[in-house]
Amino acid sequence: MKPAAVIAGIVALLHQTPSLELAAKSAGALPRLHSLLVSHKGELVLERYYNGARASRPANIKSASKSVISALVGIAVSRGLIKSVDQTIVDYFPELAADPEKGKRDITIEDLLTMRSGLESTSGRNYGAWVQSPNWVRFVLRRPLVDEPGTRIEYSTGSSHLLSAILTKAAQKSTWQFAQEALAKPLGFTLAKWPVDPQGIYFGGNEMLMTPKQMIAFGELYLNDGKAGGLQLIPKDWVEKTQIGRGRSRWGSDREYGMGFWIRDFAGHRSYYAWGYGGQFIFIVPGKDLVIVTTSRSDVSRERRDHLDSIYELAEQIVRSTD
Repeated sequence: MKPAAVIAGIVALLHQTPSLELAAKSAGALPRLHSLLVSHKGELVLERYYNGARASRPANIKSASKSVISALVGIAVSRGLIKSVDQTIVDYFPELAADPEKGKRDITIEDLLTMRSGLESTSGRNYGAWVQSPNWVRFVLRRPLVDEPGTRIEYSTGSSHLLSAILTKAAQKSTWQFAQEALAKPLGFTLAKWPVDPQGIYFGGNEMLMTPKQMIAFGELYLNDGKAGGLQLIPKDWVEKTQIGRGRSRWGSDREYGMGFWIRDFAGHRSYYAWGYGGQFIFIVPGKDLVIVTTSRSDVSRERRDHLDSIYELAEQIVRSTD
C-alpha cells in the first residue's frame, strides 16, 4: 500500500474513535515508526515499539538534540557559568574581534539559541562541507553574514554547535560530561556518548542518543516547569521563554521557532516540541499535561514527508483523546 493511502486510512480510523489504543494500533501501520510513548499527568499511559525496535535501544534523535543543548545552556546560565543570553559570543571566540564583518561581534548567545545569528546556514546544502571540514567551529564563524544578528531566523546546526563549544568553555568540561552531571543523572539515567568534532567538541545539535523513555523524562522536565524529583534543574522562566516564538523558518513555515524548540497548535492547544530528522519528536502540551514521544527510521527516503504528516496527525488525535 502506498504511504499516502496508509495515512488516509489512519486519519479515517482516528477520526472515528480518537482513543490511545486506536492511535497505537494505527501507528503500527507506519513502516518507519519505531516507538510511540505518551505521558499524561506524569503517568506513562502508552508505550509501544514497532518494526523491531526495543525499549532499551537508544535512538539517534537527530536535531531534537538542539532542544537538549538549549536546556544545558539554561542550566549553565542559572549556575552563573554563562553570564546571560545577552552575552556576545565574541567573549568565547575572540577571533571574531578581528573579523572584517564587524556585525559578527554583535551575535549573542540568544541569537544562537533562536537561530538568528545572521550567519549563513551550515544546514541543507552546506551541511556536507561543514562536517567534512577540519575545524567545525572555525567553519561556522567564517560564514558570511546574510542578515543582521537578532533579526531573521535561518535554521543552522552550526549555531547549536557553537553553543556546545561555549558550554565546553564555560563549564570547563565536555558537553557530554556537563549533560550527564546536570541533566541526565538528576533525571535518573545515563546519557550515551555521541559524536564529537575534530577538536573533540560534542556535536551540538545532532546525533545525540536517547531511549524513548529518556525522551519522555526530558519532556516531563519541561512540562513540570524545569523541576524533577523536587529539584529545579532548569529555571522556570527559561522554560517559559522557550515557549515564545521568535519567528518562522523556511524549514517550517507552518510553525514558529523559539529557543531550541518548534512551536505550533495541536487540536487547538499550544504546544512546543523537539524535532529530529525523520520523525524523532518530543511533543509537550502544557494545557493537557501531556508529553508525546516518537522515534523513527532516519534514513533518507521519499516516504519521509508522508511519515511526518502521519505523526502530526497522531499527535493531534492523542491530544483530542485526553479531552
